Parts: sequence; structure tokens; C-alpha cells
Amino acid sequence: MTTKLEDKHAGNGDLVGEGQPYLGEKYQTNGKPVANGRGEISVKQEANGKCGVPRKSLNMYSWQEIQKHNQKADQWLVINRKVYDVTGWANKHPGGSRVLNHYAGEDATDVFRAMHLDLDIVKLYLKPLLIGELAPEEPSQERHKSSQLVEDFRELRRTLEAMNMFKVNPVFFFLHFAQIMILETLAWLIVWHFGSGWPVTIFISFLLTISQVQCFLLQHDLGHISVFPKSKWSRLMQKFMMSHLKGLSTCWWNHRHFQHHVKTNIYPKDPDINTGPLFVNGYLKPVQVWEMKLCPGHLTVNYFSLQEFAWVSSFYIHYFIMFGPFYGIFGTILLIFLVKFLESPWVAYVTQMSHVPMRISKEENRDWLSAQVLATCNVEQSFFNDWFTGHLNFQIEHHLFPTMPCHNYHKVAPLVRSLCAKHGLQYVNKPLLKSLSARSSHFPLTACLHTIHWLVNHLPISYLLRDICMPSMDVRPFREHQQCNVKK
Repeated sequence: MTTKLEDKHAGNGDLVGEGQPYLGEKYQTNGKPVANGRGEISVKQEANGKCGVPRKSLNMYSWQEIQKHNQKADQWLVINRKVYDVTGWANKHPGGSRVLNHYAGEDATDVFRAMHLDLDIVKLYLKPLLIGELAPEEPSQERHKSSQLVEDFRELRRTLEAMNMFKVNPVFFFLHFAQIMILETLAWLIVWHFGSGWPVTIFISFLLTISQVQCFLLQHDLGHISVFPKSKWSRLMQKFMMSHLKGLSTCWWNHRHFQHHVKTNIYPKDPDINTGPLFVNGYLKPVQVWEMKLCPGHLTVNYFSLQEFAWVSSFYIHYFIMFGPFYGIFGTILLIFLVKFLESPWVAYVTQMSHVPMRISKEENRDWLSAQVLATCNVEQSFFNDWFTGHLNFQIEHHLFPTMPCHNYHKVAPLVRSLCAKHGLQYVNKPLLKSLSARSSHFPLTACLHTIHWLVNHLPISYLLRDICMPSMDVRPFREHQQCNVKK
């Protein structure tokens, strides 16, 4: 049941009305009806602090009512007990519209905190979306969640922030970047000095494979804005690493990867476990009909801006400049394919070893800590394991704190393990070679499919192949041009 909030101030700078009449799903502000309590104040006006329109009255809602607004055309979510209508904002969301849709009708407090680095900027965009708050008698999260567990996890995050665990060590990432550039330069010098015979070609292919994998791991950190203090620097550097040095679409990667983080191993919300028509990982079976779509409208150009296309094209241009004089056009293309072929199983292994063996299910709306611990596992720490996986052997810590620099994962792991033990959650930590022991009997086929899937995504013709053969995969570009760049 919806009631009126009669305080004039919500305690966070948001002015609210008092004594406004309740009209079912509509409320009156200054005598003018407003449907569904949705704000009409533009984001730009709100962000610049130049809004002359009085704020609408806020209302108090129950969880039962909030949970009804979980459709694409009607999306509400809760952050820190405040209720936001994000329906109109979803298509402008820098992380993609699906991220918001996956949390419609739910408490998004912890995932909101986990995925955003600069809260001061983000809060400016939240203000015009605010429509109310939870009624006083309602708990801060859904009733089926443990309030003590949720509060303990939030206390852990506050502790880690006080310990400066989110502070970046620039030397670490500089050395990571230097490794990539040295390997690529060394490959060119070897060909220049020794020629392009088969032994040399095979050797430099391994050097370039290592460079490509480490480049992928570094762009992953950049995508989570865990390297630079300013998000725009991380986004620009990610484009350089992912598109220029690897030849892949940054928009495509971010659009899929953010969904993976907010709903890990949840079918069909996590695109990383949606392997198409053959089977679905774990105990789930395919529930959707796979249809071939060959209509002319489904072409690569629909998914790229000109800027994105230019970035990806620069990868092939710089490879032809470096190796074209030694191998020619056809030989350089074969070299690229060979490197991608060698890279694919490595990346597939690193990205899947911590997820495929774990719980895969449909939506259960668990608390943030439980959801990530059940869907991810760690691989034992060693110098080689850290390097081989780009510190993604600490997958539990990475999923709980995506914006944390990866070099700090091993420091926070004991605290996370202790919290899991307190609440009876199994904290799985496996040796590297046993990390892919799977629950399901068809796991070898699953691993093989993931490898092929990653390889196809690396081929120059991959975007067209994906559109023809995997139409169920949404590769709409990540809307970086609409990223929040509002100055404080």
C-alpha cells in the first residue's frame, strides 16, 4: 500500500512535498497530475543545478508494490532505501539498458556501489529519477534476504575503503603495459633480424599470443575503471588496448561483461553462459527456440559507430605495417589467425574456470555476497597463477569489488573468506589444474564450445558470423558517448 511522505526534507538534500493528495497511481504536485510519479526534470538541468522546477512530492512504497515494476517498459529499483524510476533513463545508461532491466523491481544498493567508482557524479543523475522511498516499516532489502549478512558485507566494504584497498599502484599497471609493448616489439625485431622462416614465425606467434592475452587482461581492468582515477582516462586507454592492440569492439565487450557482473551465472541474463541452441551450462536446459536470422538488416555496420570501426581497423593497419613487409598481405592475415587461435583456449580457460564449475541457475534475487560466492570460485595464489590469469584467480574478490585494483585482491581475500565462514557460505579455492572440474558430465564439450566461441569472436569476420549464426546474442554497442562526464 502506498502512503504519503510528509517530511519536507528527506535528509539527503532532496526536497519533498507535504499534504499532497494520493490519486491511485498518480500524484498531484501544484495541482498538476503526474503519471506514475515519474520526474519530468531533465538530467542536464539537474546536473547543472539550474533546475527551476519544484521537486515532486515523494511517496513511501512497500516491497510488494516495487516488485511489480520489473518490466522493460516499467522499471523501478531501490538504492539505499530510495525508490527510483529508471524507465526513461535505461536507454541512456552508460552500462547498457539491460543492466538496469536485470535489477528492475529489486534492491540494487550493493551492485550500484560495486559498479560505480565516482558516486558524486552518479548521484547527480539519480536525483531526477527519485520518486519515493521505502516505508518505515519495510526492511532495507527484500524480506527473504539476511539483513545481518547484508550489513556485515557493507561493513566489510567500509573497512576496505578505510584500508585504501581501492587505491591504485601505478607502477604495477605500468609494468603490465610495458610487458605488452616489449613482447610485441621483440616479435618484430626477431623477424627483422632473422627473417620470416617457419621456426621464427612459430616463435613470434607465441610471443604475440602472450602479448595479446596480457593485453586482454589489462583492458579488463581498464573496463572496470580500476586503473586511473578518472573514468574517461580508463575508457580511452581501454579503447587503445582492446580495439587498437587487439582488434575487438570495446562497446561489444562492455555491453556483455557488465551484464555478466551484475547477474553472474543467471540464465538468461548472463550472456557468458548463454551458449546458444546446443545446451546451457549446468543443469539447465535451453528454453528458447533458436532461429536463424538472415535478413539484410542484421549486418555488422548496425553495431558500430564510425569511431568504433576506425579503432578496430587500426589494429589490422598496424599489424600490416609491422609484418606486411616480411609476410605480405596474405601471410600477415595467417599470422593474425594463428595468434588468435593460440590465444583462444588460454582466454577461455581463464574466464570460464571460475564460473562454469559453479552454481548456474535462473533468477533467485540473492544478496550481493551470496550471489557472487555461489557463482564464482578462486584459484590458488602463486606468482605464475597471478600472471597467467591477470589476478583473476581471485575471482570472488573481483566480483564483489569490481573497481578494486587487481593487485590488492590477495590482501582482502582473508577478510572475505572470514565473512563467508561467519555466514556459512562456501568459499571455494582450487588448484589451477583442478579448477575446471565440473559438476556436469558434458563439461569437456562445454569448455570446447567456449574456446570456439572465443575464437570466433576474435576473427575479422566474427561480427558478421555472430549476427548470422548467433542472433540471440545482443551486441548493441555500449553507449560510451553518453557516459556521465558531468563535472562536480
